[in-house]
Amino acid sequence: MNSSLRMVIGVLAATASAGALAQDATALRARALAATCAQCHGTDGRAVEGGAVPGLAGLPATYLVEQMNAFKSGARAGSVMPQLAKGYSEAQIAELAAWFARGPAPAAAK
Repeated sequence: MNSSLRMVIGVLAATASAGALAQDATALRARALAATCAQCHGTDGRAVEGGAVPGLAGLPATYLVEQMNAFKSGARAGSVMPQLAKGYSEAQIAELAAWFARGPAPAAAK
């Protein structure tokens, strides 16, 4: 194999690795952000069945964004969520919504 071909293969491999690392970093960031919700909403958004706090896994992203924005603006009442929601940026809310939307739907929502 000539050196030019090796260089092209090396560049392609590095580019593929960088893309995979970027995807891994993005997924890790989303998972870490979603972990901030685990205390109340359960690990990966799967709340304890029959609990007072709903699970978030599998809910539509548009619904989750709408609800977070309602908490943030004060349009939706809650005990702690209005204050917590104020701490998230629009981008973080969208990221959280996308993360939880990928999970399996709660049993009651199926």
